[in-house]
Amino acid sequence: MADDEATAVVESVVRGAATDLIALSHSIHAEPELAFEEFRSAAKVADLLAARGFDIHTGIGGLPTAFDARFGSGDLVVAVCAEYDALPEIGHACGHNIIAASAVGAGLALAAVADRLGITVRVIGTPAEESGGGKIVLLERGVFDGVAAAVMIHPGPFDIVGATSLALADLAITFTGREAHASAAPEYGRNAGDAVTVTQVALGLLRQHLAPGQQLHGIVSAGGVAPNIVPAHAELLYYLRARTAESLAELWKRADACFAAGALATGCTHEVRTVAPTYTELTPDAELVAAYREEIIAMGRKPVARELEGLRPLGSTDMGNVTNIVPGIHPVIGIDSQGAVTHQPAFAAASVNASADAAVVDGSIALARTIIRVASDPAGRDRLQELLAQRSAVGSVR
Repeated sequence: MADDEATAVVESVVRGAATDLIALSHSIHAEPELAFEEFRSAAKVADLLAARGFDIHTGIGGLPTAFDARFGSGDLVVAVCAEYDALPEIGHACGHNIIAASAVGAGLALAAVADRLGITVRVIGTPAEESGGGKIVLLERGVFDGVAAAVMIHPGPFDIVGATSLALADLAITFTGREAHASAAPEYGRNAGDAVTVTQVALGLLRQHLAPGQQLHGIVSAGGVAPNIVPAHAELLYYLRARTAESLAELWKRADACFAAGALATGCTHEVRTVAPTYTELTPDAELVAAYREEIIAMGRKPVARELEGLRPLGSTDMGNVTNIVPGIHPVIGIDSQGAVTHQPAFAAASVNASADAAVVDGSIALARTIIRVASDPAGRDRLQELLAQRSAVGSVR
C-alpha cells in the first residue's frame, strides 16, 4: 500500500468513527476523575477499542486504571498514549478528554493499515499525568519495553509541533513544632506555621537568583487548627521546575536550604518527601517531529514557527520520561479557547466546543499519518528498530 493509499484509509476510518470519538471526548469531559481514580474514563476508552477489535489488557503495571490495547502483529511496535485524568475542582481544564479520544482515533486508523505496514499498534492508557506520574510507573515496570515509537497530542491555544516541557519535582514539606496556648503560654510553643512563613519568604527571595527556566511555586496545604493554638503541624506542597533534570537537581539543592531555614529559625523539625516520581523534560524525536510537522501542515493547520516553540515550555509532563527512553513526540494541537490557557476553567469549557471536536479528528489523523510516513520509509523504520535494539541490549529501565 502506497503512502497516499494508507493516508486515504486512515482519514476515512477516523472520519467514519468521528461521531463515536467526539462522543467519547464529551463523555470523559462530563465525568472528570482525578489521578489513579479514572475508572469510568479508562473503561470508556478501552471499551471503544475493544468494540473495534483490539485485544485489551487492564491493570497493567499494577495500576488499576491503566490498560494496554493491541492490534496487529507486525515487527514495528508503535504506541499511542491516552491520558484521561482531570484536575481538582476545575475538571478537564487540560483537555485530557481530547487526548484520550484522539489516541483512540489514531489507534483505530493505524489498525486499519497495520498488516500492510507491518506494525503492531498499541494504545496505552496512562493514568495520573497531572499528579502521580503514571507513565513513569509504567515505564519503570516494563510496559514500554518493545515499543519503537510513542506518540500523543495535547490540546492548547495554538498548534506547536516541537513542544517542550520542564523537568519537575513534586514535593511535600512538613514542619513539626509544639502546641501551646497562643495567649496564655506562647513561649512553650514552637510554631510550625511560622516555619512555613519563613520558608516561603526564603523561597521568594531565592527567585531573584534562579537560572533561566527554573521555577518554584506551591501552596500551604496545612497551617494550624485554631487561632489560639500554636500550630504544631504545617505543610507546604511545592513544585520545582527546570529546563533539564540537571538544572532541577541544582534548584532542589537550593530549595532544600530554604526548607531547612524555616525549621531552624522557628525551632521546628522538617521532612521533605516526593509526592510523585520526578518528571524529566520532553526530548521529542527530531525525525518524528519533522514528519508530524509535514503532516499537520498538509492538513491545513498552521503551527507556530520553529524558532518560537521553545519560548514558553508547556509546564511539565510524564511523557518527558518516555521520550527520554523511547523515540516519541508530544505536539500541541490548537483549539479555540477564546484566550483561555490550560488549567483555567474557561479552557475546560473550550475542551468540548466545535474546535475541540475538530482537534480530536485532526489529531487522530495527524498522528496516524506520522506513523505511516515513518513506517513506510525503510531508513526511518530501520532507525527506530536499531534504537530499540540498542535499548534492549542494555536492558529495561526497570
